[in-house]
Amino acid sequence: MASSITAMSDHVYKKIELVGSSPRSIEEAVTNALTRAQKTIRNMRWLEVTETRAHIEDGQLAHWQVTVKVGFTLD
Repeated sequence: MASSITAMSDHVYKKIELVGSSPRSIEEAVTNALTRAQKTIRNMRWLEVTETRAHIEDGQLAHWQVTVKVGFTLD
């Protein structure tokens, strides 16, 4: 057990919150957030979807917004 604790203690993560959007799908909204974040953030390792919203226009679904928390390792 001590060896697994030692191995885990070597990992330090920072967590940020992003909101991606898409007129097509929830998945594309998440992908859009990650694609943009990759331009300035390295070592992204995991994400957690925390909120999903949709904008309605004239009674029709018009746009998705998805909030994600993204964890990445520090250099």
